[in-house]
Amino acid sequence: MGDMRNIDKFRGCLVGGAAGDALGYAVEFMNERSIFSKYGAEGISEYELKNGNALISDDTQMTLFTANGLLQGTTRGMMRGIMGTYPGYIWIMYQCWYRTQTERYPLKGDKYQYSWLLNIPELFDQRAPGNTCLSAIESGIEGTMNEPINDSKGCGGVMRVAPIGIYFAGKNISYDEVDMISAATAALTHGHELGYIPAATLAHILRKITEDPSCSLKDAVGEAIGNTAKLFKDSKHIDYFTELMNKAVELAQSDISDIDAIHQLGEGWVAEETLAIAVFSALKYDNDFDKAIRCSVNHNGDSDSTGAVTGNILGAYNGYEAIPQKYKDNLELLDVILETADDLYNDCKMSEYDSYHDEVWSQKYIKATYRK
Repeated sequence: MGDMRNIDKFRGCLVGGAAGDALGYAVEFMNERSIFSKYGAEGISEYELKNGNALISDDTQMTLFTANGLLQGTTRGMMRGIMGTYPGYIWIMYQCWYRTQTERYPLKGDKYQYSWLLNIPELFDQRAPGNTCLSAIESGIEGTMNEPINDSKGCGGVMRVAPIGIYFAGKNISYDEVDMISAATAALTHGHELGYIPAATLAHILRKITEDPSCSLKDAVGEAIGNTAKLFKDSKHIDYFTELMNKAVELAQSDISDIDAIHQLGEGWVAEETLAIAVFSALKYDNDFDKAIRCSVNHNGDSDSTGAVTGNILGAYNGYEAIPQKYKDNLELLDVILETADDLYNDCKMSEYDSYHDEVWSQKYIKATYRK
């Protein structure tokens, strides 16, 4: 696989996403006037700490469970020679996440535990979880693109799928398949076309920049927009989505102020606007993680989700080492996020035909007994 998988990009994607999430989470429900009057003309530029931690939100929580589902699915396939679909395993993980939002640590009862993340007390905390995600998971019904569970296009579908893009980098699976796995994962809880189409585009961007270090971010974004338009050519919203994404690309090359550009793209409460704001911020400051993240969170809208997706993109593009130290210091659950990134990178090395055994991996992705 050579060049096609680089651990620095895997770590950058997940830690970058968590950093943007944590910076934006402090101002998620504040309007611009409040943000700038509280933090000054530049807006928020340092973590707001609670008990010494920069808190992540539901965006990063759900991203970790997405990664867990991918790895559990692959491990099952390797060890049993049979596996279901990736969105199916991720759905089980979202049910585990739901337990962290509705039950207390440690979990009681003899229900089989599917995820080692349930052994992490800090995840048992409500961080403004999306109502759509909660009610969709509570229903117990897996939404699909063909049989949508609701008509929501909230950003809860796109803000959690980054692991899918990086995980399949360098693997023998087509871009179309990976883009559709990502869309199907968003459609588990978000039934509107614009609730899941942006997830396909994000996965494409992330895979491309992880797999092909010679590809510019602008080219990766362009290719992703084009491929999404082809995959969803029969969607009644695809022209609007393509236009919005192209507008984000154009605005990133213009001299317009960041805040005026973002006003033209929306607020990010809905998935296509979240991705548009993230693409704008990442393209405008493609070599400056700090400026890009600050651009992406200092606005009226859903600051933690726009920050998270921007951080996913630029973190994967420039790598973990390029993320300023101030975004690593005090970041809640940094060790768990890094470990998850490393697991996505290393992948399952065991198989049913091989004597090789990795006890830690087995505790994580087979028995779910692992504790940090």
